[in-house]
Amino acid sequence: MINREDMLELTRRMTPERNHFDRIAGAYIDKDGDFDGSFNTHFQKLKTREKEKMLSIAKAVPFSRTNEELKRAKFPGKNPEEKELYQLLCGLLDCGLKNDALLDSLYDFMMERQPSGRPYAILVFHGMYDIPRKSSAGEYQYESEDVYNYLICAVCPLAGEYEPELPVKGFIFPAFSDRSADFTHIDMYRRA
Repeated sequence: MINREDMLELTRRMTPERNHFDRIAGAYIDKDGDFDGSFNTHFQKLKTREKEKMLSIAKAVPFSRTNEELKRAKFPGKNPEEKELYQLLCGLLDCGLKNDALLDSLYDFMMERQPSGRPYAILVFHGMYDIPRKSSAGEYQYESEDVYNYLICAVCPLAGEYEPELPVKGFIFPAFSDRSADFTHIDMYRRA
């Protein structure tokens, strides 16, 4: 089960002033399911309006209805395909989304599982959340307890040319559990 407070802790940091994303990458897929371009940039280089739009997309995944739209799954399972995806996601975490070949592999994986018929975007966010220490009274202190290095992936229909809407599915990897990274689980999102 996902603790709602963990997800709220992440989303509270997803504002233009407090966000902890350092990189965003994405691919655009046309209505026939064919690759139509990609990008990979430092998150802080986005214009204010773009930054706000992308933050609302990233935030939609952890802010969704916990344990209904956002569910925790054991990861990887025994399926060899899941083990390959696990290695791919760990590689993307390690490089902080700076390896386009790994990103292309992720896009291919996602495209194989997404029905065509409407253009969509695959957006991937990399964040490093410096988890503040909590006092025994539950108050946040400014000292860091740990760093949560993670990815949010969002699959978004396109409203116009390269204009992503809110996501219809996605994930958070590794899962954020008890205020730390849980590499044995992934939080999967599917809009109801």
